[in-house]
Amino acid sequence: MHFSKLLTLSAATLALAHPGEKHDPKALKREIQARDALAIRSRRALEACANTDYAKQLQKRNVARRAQTVRKLREARGINANSKNLRRSSADLEQWESVNHNMTGLTQDSNSALFAGNGSAILAPTITDGPYYVWGEIQRSDVIEDEHCDGVELNLEIQYIDVETCRAIPGAYVDIWNANATGVYSGISTSGNYAANGWDSTFLRGIQETDNEGVVNFRTIFPGHYDGRAIHTHLLTHLNASVHDNNSTLVVGSGSVAHIGQLFWNEDLRSAVEATSPYSQNTQEITSNADDMWSVLQATSAFDPFPEYVYLGEDIDDGLFAWKVIGINASADYTDNSYYSIAAYYDENGGHQNSDSSAFGGAGGGDGGMPSGSPSGAMPSGTGAPN
Repeated sequence: MHFSKLLTLSAATLALAHPGEKHDPKALKREIQARDALAIRSRRALEACANTDYAKQLQKRNVARRAQTVRKLREARGINANSKNLRRSSADLEQWESVNHNMTGLTQDSNSALFAGNGSAILAPTITDGPYYVWGEIQRSDVIEDEHCDGVELNLEIQYIDVETCRAIPGAYVDIWNANATGVYSGISTSGNYAANGWDSTFLRGIQETDNEGVVNFRTIFPGHYDGRAIHTHLLTHLNASVHDNNSTLVVGSGSVAHIGQLFWNEDLRSAVEATSPYSQNTQEITSNADDMWSVLQATSAFDPFPEYVYLGEDIDDGLFAWKVIGINASADYTDNSYYSIAAYYDENGGHQNSDSSAFGGAGGGDGGMPSGSPSGAMPSGTGAPN
């Protein structure tokens, strides 16, 4: 990454990229076609390695780990009632959203069915990181702070595997960030998003290194909604990044950006969450998954953008455990891609706005070509990056 990207990013540029921005339908169509072509090539690589002994053993360990995680979470809360979960099958966005919205009532006695997840649908396309990405967040698994974080607790497990080998990717640094229950992001103070404590705020943001199984676990809350976007959780993955001596934050500009993505959340789950406080006090307009431009780009026939999840207890207030396996091309680098933009950075002196207007839309305003390490074939330029 070029350090010059961390110098200036105007508030006007951020505001332009905020929800409500209009996008060229033809450009969006080209985006979808390019991602579909890349998905087909990567899909073949996944299929070639999915039945290896390593992949099968990894899946068994995944099931056991998720079951143990839920058991510990339930024990910590004194929950004895059976948890609930939602299962899905393979299809594009509309079908991912529509299949079997009834809670099935599977319990921890059904570990192989409950915690396997949709292992055949792990290829994740890369999309925008939005206008509110902050470089240098604190390394931590628990991103819930004392203030501005009321809401339904979400314990989120993300696992990264290499699409070429089906092997776990250890040592990747994964950023997570999402809006709070009333639709506000921390670390930003600009039109449309004035966070309490402004650029110095850090709630619901953090970064963590994947373990030997390619896994990170974050304790956060279910995201709130805001005008123009469906509810979503941001993820950004760095490879070969350097860490400061205090082991708290990454060295600015180090490593590659291997993946940029967003997780979306089922409408039934959203409705259940938003019936609770403080979500119910959020007066901003709700945008459905079907009406969100980025959910269309994130979903493919090979990738379900909705995580699997279980209620920890019978009631949503008991919290959630959710998980997703994400397949990425470990040799790709989106550092200079138009999908990658840095709104601010955080260091030992607090938060700072990035005022480099050229940073939004890639280094030097790049046109968003395919990342290095990707299969040949040009990708069209980005269409803007709403949060």
